[in-house]
Amino acid sequence: MAPRNLSHVTEFILVGVSDIPELQVPLFFVFLVIYLLTAAGNLGIITLTTVDSRLQTPMYFFLRHLAVINFGNSTVIAPKMLVNFLVNKKTTLYYECATQLGGFLVFIVAEIFMLAVMAYDRYVAICNPLLYMVVVSRRVCLLLVSLTYFYGFCTAIVVSSCVFSVSYCSSKTINHFYCDNVPLLALSCSDTYLPETVVFISAATNLFFSMSIVLISYFNIVLSILRIRSSEGRKKAFSTCASHMMAVTVFYGTLLFMYLQPQTNHSLDTDKMASVFYTLVIPMLNPLIYSLRNKDVKDALKRFITNPCNSFKSLLP
Repeated sequence: MAPRNLSHVTEFILVGVSDIPELQVPLFFVFLVIYLLTAAGNLGIITLTTVDSRLQTPMYFFLRHLAVINFGNSTVIAPKMLVNFLVNKKTTLYYECATQLGGFLVFIVAEIFMLAVMAYDRYVAICNPLLYMVVVSRRVCLLLVSLTYFYGFCTAIVVSSCVFSVSYCSSKTINHFYCDNVPLLALSCSDTYLPETVVFISAATNLFFSMSIVLISYFNIVLSILRIRSSEGRKKAFSTCASHMMAVTVFYGTLLFMYLQPQTNHSLDTDKMASVFYTLVIPMLNPLIYSLRNKDVKDALKRFITNPCNSFKSLLP
């Protein structure tokens, strides 16, 4: 990703969440628990939506891939972060840093658009229930998921290439717990106008289009729910999208807090705290949000715990 003979830096130093020595071990255990819960929750969602025959619908197909993305995003960040809590020399190699940035961008952009795809899925389910299986067919599901991953990969290639096209000279301490765009560009000893512009346009465009899809979908969903005469019907319709609405609110709320705060209050430290939330905390919360408020997932978990062998038989031809 980096052009030849431009950078004099072969490694970077990551400051981490905190540089206070007394906090390193306690923080290690806090984030270890968060990562283990994230891994268990998302792998559990992936397993249940794969093996349970009653969860073979478009909604759970998209939920499975959201879990894959959440697990991937936290795994790109957490292991290196946990190691750095326990070592004195918190370094990351130049190409290791570039790879981490690329992996992070793949998954965070994929998550932004997977949430938009899931909002569209709920829109079709509530506003056009009779055409649901036609509009959101197996082929359409595969296409939407494939495009989400492909776009995330293309964004990662373009943005990370721009970030690592600048020169990094003597300064190599990154005020972050992973390799991210803004703190990396802050270290550059060359002109950063082009990469900063690319990063800003990419982030703004992705947020605008994904949020537009989400808002338009939920605007139509709310109108459809209000047209339902029975309170029981309204309650049932609302319950099908309540979990997704909660996940969307938490995720986009964090991103908007990060990008829309006044420039006078903006700092790398506030970015760091927001990053902790959307790279580690939200991937941990999503499985809880989708399971605790979802009767189908809770029933599937009970069936799996009661008879796991029977669940895996559904995978056999």
